[in-house]
This record gives sequence, C-alpha cells and structure tokens, in this order.
Amino acid sequence: MTNKATVVSSICADPGSSFARFNVPLLKHSSWIAVLVDTSTSWGRQIIAGIASFTKRYAPWKIMVEARGIEEHLRVPKKFGCAGVIARVSSEAMGQELKSLNVPVVNVSGIELSSSRFPRVTGDMNKVAQRAVEHFLERGLKHFGYFSLKGLPYVRAQHTAFRAEVELRGYSCAELAVATHHGAEPDWSLDIENIATWLKALPKPVAIFTWNASSAREVLYASLDAGLLVPDEVAVLSGSEDDLLCEASPIPISAVLPSAQMIGFRAAELLRGILAGKPAPSEPLLIPPLGIIARQSTDMRSIHDEALTRVLSYLQRSAAKEVTVSDLARHAGLGRRVLERKFRQILRRTPAEEIRRARLDNARRLLSETDMPISSVAAAAGFETQAYFSTLFGKHFGVTPMQYRKQSRPR
Repeated sequence: MTNKATVVSSICADPGSSFARFNVPLLKHSSWIAVLVDTSTSWGRQIIAGIASFTKRYAPWKIMVEARGIEEHLRVPKKFGCAGVIARVSSEAMGQELKSLNVPVVNVSGIELSSSRFPRVTGDMNKVAQRAVEHFLERGLKHFGYFSLKGLPYVRAQHTAFRAEVELRGYSCAELAVATHHGAEPDWSLDIENIATWLKALPKPVAIFTWNASSAREVLYASLDAGLLVPDEVAVLSGSEDDLLCEASPIPISAVLPSAQMIGFRAAELLRGILAGKPAPSEPLLIPPLGIIARQSTDMRSIHDEALTRVLSYLQRSAAKEVTVSDLARHAGLGRRVLERKFRQILRRTPAEEIRRARLDNARRLLSETDMPISSVAAAAGFETQAYFSTLFGKHFGVTPMQYRKQSRPR
C-alpha cells in the first residue's frame, strides 16, 4: 500500500496551455488590479495562478498581491490607485471597505454577504457534495456524517448540500458542529475528546465529510485518540484540497479538488468585461470541482471484503478499456456469478457498471486534459461508438461530453 496521492477523475494539466487556445481580446491599456486572496492555502495560490494566467495572455494588468494568511484582514493600501479588485470577500467589514473604493470588485469567495454584494465566481457546493457522496459510495460506505464549524454560513451551506445529496441516495447524515475562535481554521483548543465521543457512537464504517483540510485533520486525530481505524472504521474526506496539510497528516487525507485556477481565470475574465463596460451578472458563476484526490484516509480497505478490495484495486491500476467482467472474476479468484452477487450486496452495482464507471472517469480526464475529438475520447476510453458514449456520459454526469469539456476549461 502506498500513501502517494492518486487523482480519481479529471484534473486539468497546466492551465496556461489550455487557456491560450481561447480567443479573448486584449485590453487597450494597462492598470493596477488588487488581488486580495490569501497565499497560505493551495486554494488561494491556485486562484492567483488563474488570475495571472489570464493577465499574461489577455489583460496587461499590473497585479498587486501580498503574502497573507487566510484569516488575515486583507485590504487595499490607502492612496493606492487601482482600477479593480479580485478578492475573497470574507466579512461585512471587508465588503464595506471595498465598496468605498468605488471600483469594480469580483468576489471569489463562497461566502455570501447580506450587505455587500459583488459579482461572484466561486465553487459549486452542490457539485462538491455530489462528488463527495459518490466517492464514499464507490467505496461501499453506507453511514455518513458531517463535521461542521459553528457560526459560518458557508460551512453550513456545504453541510446542507452534503446532507441533501446523502438523503437523495436513501441514507441519513449525522452531524457534529464545534465552535472555532477564528474563522474556518480549527485551532489547537478544539475538544478532540468530544469529537472522539461522537465518532465512537456512530455506526461503522462511517464516512465523514468536512469543510477543509484543517477540519479533516481534527477528525483524523480524534479517530486515532478513540482507537478507531482510519479508514477501516472512519473514512475522512476534506471538502477542499490543501496538499501540504493533507500530506503532512499521519494518515494522508483525501480531498475534493476545487477548480481554483479556473475560478481565478474566470474572475479575471469577468472583471475585464466590467472594466470594458459590460453589465455585471446578477447571479454567481459556479465552477464545479475537478475531482477527488484519493489518499489513505478513504482508501478501499474500508470495503470489508478481501476479494472486492483486490478487484477494485486492480481496476484502478489497470486500463479499464481492456478489462472485462471475466477478467475481474479471475483476478478475484471467484466465479462470475459469485462476484456479481458480492458487487450487488456490498456496492449495490454490478461489475459491468463498475467497469463503465472507471471508463467514464478516464474519459472525463481525457476531456479535461487533452484536445482529442470526442470520437477519439470515446474510443480511447473503451466505448464502441461515440453515440453510446455520449448517451452514457450524459446519464451519469448530467451534461454532454462537450459541455463537460467547456465546464472544466475557461471559455
């Protein structure tokens, strides 16, 4: 077994190579743009990278960015003349300060403020919840919980979306909410013993979803203190990837990978349009996540069946295009009917459906990372015809392959 992270679904390659193919007219003048986004998280740095990618190609802006923590009060310096702002607007006070600048502002935060509303480009929480539940269900988990942070509407929104998705699949979701002293970053004073007591009372194995990597880390430590096995008894998934925190954990933490570079790119694109005189949209632009970074905290040991664990591990390592149900049965050392019965009883799907799911994940990666024609993507992923592939893709993901490609890349 390895702790090395594997990407379970589509992750964009270098965004610059993808962004360069779009025909976005250049601005006719250069301007200072203030970027008030933290540099202490993977999310913040990727947002800034997306803004920089747009600027280098389509808008000769001079960007002002300072190295700051996620909960620091970011502000535009006094007497600093800027043409616009891209910011993670995290509080009413910050919103009022930005309004007083009398320049266009684009918000990249998931936080909705009542008194300071700006055009917003942010992650799609419903899609995040959907991907999280799918990730758990694919591992045979049937009990769910959400570890929440009190007093934070955006965390509550994610919890609501996750619970709704769990209930849509016919399950229930337990919840524990704790107070923090400073924003969404849990500190050392959290009551690990209280979290451990909650975890011990839940049916096992249980899937726990959290707002971010810091919250997931607290759940993991509480599990270890309670003598619970991770992921065999408690599988932990962070709602946002932070490569440093997730990998530094004693058990590396799986995480949803937000399309942060895309958010930054589209925020810059939106600001450029507003500066050019286009009306600001009234509704936020929601960007779906790229996928899941699968690490040890949700690996497939949580399926308590040795044969299924071998089969799923084999399928993950293999080119699904070439795999048949008979191949899976031989690898498991079981008869085909016995394997199919295990799949239905434990995973609630057939081996053939699992192979199709793996092929669709591969197709999704190809759509995001390459410029291959749809017909070539279908063939490379193991589908006999483009029509069948497009129909199956639409039923599984709710969009056509071309729509998915557009969503996973900037226009």
